[in-house]
Amino acid sequence: MMHHQLSSGDVIADRRADYARMLEEGGEPDAAAELMEQALELAPAWAAGWFRLATYREKAGMGEAAIHAYRRTLALDPEDIFGATLKLALLGDAATPDRPPSRYVERLFDDYADRFETALIDKLDYSVPQKLAALIASTGRRYKCAVDLGCGTGLLGPEIRACVGRLEGFDLSQNMLAKAAEKQVYDHLAQADLSLTPDLSGLFVDAERRRADLVTAADVLMYLGNLKSVFAIVRELAASAADFVFSVEDAGDGDGFHLAPSLRYAHSQAYVRALLSRHGFETVQTVKTVIRKDGGKPVSGILFLARKAA
Repeated sequence: MMHHQLSSGDVIADRRADYARMLEEGGEPDAAAELMEQALELAPAWAAGWFRLATYREKAGMGEAAIHAYRRTLALDPEDIFGATLKLALLGDAATPDRPPSRYVERLFDDYADRFETALIDKLDYSVPQKLAALIASTGRRYKCAVDLGCGTGLLGPEIRACVGRLEGFDLSQNMLAKAAEKQVYDHLAQADLSLTPDLSGLFVDAERRRADLVTAADVLMYLGNLKSVFAIVRELAASAADFVFSVEDAGDGDGFHLAPSLRYAHSQAYVRALLSRHGFETVQTVKTVIRKDGGKPVSGILFLARKAA
């Protein structure tokens, strides 16, 4: 039995976990937690079960007990595909990590791929691809090669295809890449982890660096806290005078970033501007706008158009 699988491998434990889920959905997280504890007595090495128990305890206001369960999840699943480290940081039990676990992000989007576009467009009023495309169009440039980092299912590709000669897309999730390939818009698609520098091999076609005169990242950087590593990647990808166009969630005033309850990161404009400058980019234009909804509430973001020094 894989330690992170969603089933415990015990029929009775799974049945109790199902009842616990129904109790939580019915607004009884404390009762759900009690029943989940009984399930884990039968399957004590079930990482997914400990994570569910932690979330029930958290919703029931049992902070210390939730922390214990998140720690247990992490002990059973060191790769942290559930994002327990992020939860512990939000509960004040650990420092905010510079980035989420790669396996957590990969699993999140692999599981989300089939319903990703429907959820974003129909339910969350997601508009970043169109707004970034408008920002790109405002330059009046025709680009030889565009690299779309974190391309996901390829929502940005059709919006900018007309103004680029070659379009490449990279993403951590193979399931997302498969959806992007169905659009038949990208000239090249490949898996790559933006949090892993200096291993950039997946991002370079025939080891060709500094080939892109446009680099994009639509709704990607909120899954990375400290942006130094990804900006270093962009610096290597970007040709002289290349444009870098991307979005972040707006952290407001200040000069840093923080982890939000959504388990996404928000970045301040001052932080992003300073980091761009440090990596050889000039901020040409910024646009503050609503980028999506979350829980029915608008999420504020910032769109950036930056240019690499000639």
